[in-house]
Amino acid sequence: MKQKMVRRFIALAAAAAMTTGLAACGSTDTAPAATEAGAEANTEANAEAVTSAAADTEAVTTEGASTAETEEAEEGPEIITDADGNPVDLGGMEVTIRDWWSGDPQEPTNDYEEARDEWREWCEETYNFTVKQTAISDWESTPADFVDYATTGGDENYVFILRGDPAITSAMSSGLMYDLATLDCLDFNDPMFTANKLHEQYSKGDSIYAMYAGMSEPRTGVYFNKRLLTEAGIDPESIYDMQANDEWTWDAFADLMEKVQRDTDNDGKIDVYGMTLNEGNMTTAAVFSNGGSYIDKDENGKYVYNLESPETLEALEWTVDMFNKYDLPDPEDAEWDYYKEAFINGMAAFMPEDEYAGTNGNFLQDMQDEVGFVMFPKGPKGKLINVWTNNAAAIPACYDADKAWKIAFAWKLWNTAPEGYEDYVDLSAARNGIFDERAIDETIPMMMDADHGTIAFHDMIPNLSLGSDFVWNIAPGSTVSEQVEAIRDTWKSYVDEANK
Repeated sequence: MKQKMVRRFIALAAAAAMTTGLAACGSTDTAPAATEAGAEANTEANAEAVTSAAADTEAVTTEGASTAETEEAEEGPEIITDADGNPVDLGGMEVTIRDWWSGDPQEPTNDYEEARDEWREWCEETYNFTVKQTAISDWESTPADFVDYATTGGDENYVFILRGDPAITSAMSSGLMYDLATLDCLDFNDPMFTANKLHEQYSKGDSIYAMYAGMSEPRTGVYFNKRLLTEAGIDPESIYDMQANDEWTWDAFADLMEKVQRDTDNDGKIDVYGMTLNEGNMTTAAVFSNGGSYIDKDENGKYVYNLESPETLEALEWTVDMFNKYDLPDPEDAEWDYYKEAFINGMAAFMPEDEYAGTNGNFLQDMQDEVGFVMFPKGPKGKLINVWTNNAAAIPACYDADKAWKIAFAWKLWNTAPEGYEDYVDLSAARNGIFDERAIDETIPMMMDADHGTIAFHDMIPNLSLGSDFVWNIAPGSTVSEQVEAIRDTWKSYVDEANK
């Protein structure tokens, strides 16, 4: 394994880049000091060995040692060392990343996964630790499990994967989440963090309480039924073209829904609707696509009530108008997710929904008609934007500084992209789903790109429940002003309390 790892790094001729990505891991009063290892200049013989290794030659030297063994001894990733010049030693600790979905480790299925696994094994051997990621909590119990553990403590070395929940924002304020900004092995200016911005969401003043590594997960976009569009005289590819040309707008979306919504058998009843959906998904996507939000944060780090900004109100009014004109009505006594069945059965042409709905094992796998998938259209005051919602990684504050530093050091190594894959976009789940090539090549990478993503702060306000408080009431026939008036004072009080 080490030979393969070394040859990969030599062939890429970029070993020094790993030190750049991890150089922030420095000494603390309570944790091993990390400094960059000095590099000796290569001799002519070393240079020849590197050239040979890059060609993957296994020739044996006159002394009987293979070229690969020489490479292993002299080349490889830069090693992070302590104050004495030795590799940082985590003492054989086992770090557990606990979530609610992971099963047994799987064999690599592509070059990226093979390189990732090789890198992780090299890190474990070099710095003397192991990592396992496993489901311990379930989705429902995760927030309470974290609070209970952080309150009582334990001997484990946990990184908790958390979901947005009032219990977690309260844990931040109660001192139950370790302040990651105090750990110098984490540089939040590193691209692995700036690519998703989650640490900005979980920050308060100069403190940071949670993190996420790498590109964000794609979220809400718009699925469209290609057959229904074609039957209405619309070229489905034109939607991708509008997205590519930055012409995919609210007006364009409304125009298409008007054309596709038809009474196909002349019986006076609509047979194909413009859209069917979980209305809450579209409401939030529309708000952010117009440059609005529910809660914002100012330059001083204070939360701001933003429900009545012009951008947000315009988006809410437009959303209700679209619901009134084009949303397929649910039958009486239908389940809340009737829209899934309706879209699969070709009763509506468009469905605003999260990207994961089209991946293998989710409800769109039963779709017979071919579908496309684009970002949510932009409003007159906004741009094509994706509201990121990632699962936050946090360390309990019951750990001392030395333990927290070591856990964070291991977590960062474990989540650092292997050399040559820093900009890799993992599209394997999409390729195994129902997506067409343009969705895979154009839409999903755009949704994950930092230029088309943003974070939201409404989940960071204790007691604020976006759905039941407000969004679920934005529905066909609703009046925006009435819904805003009903929640205004309550939300303002929540924001004031959060800012204390």
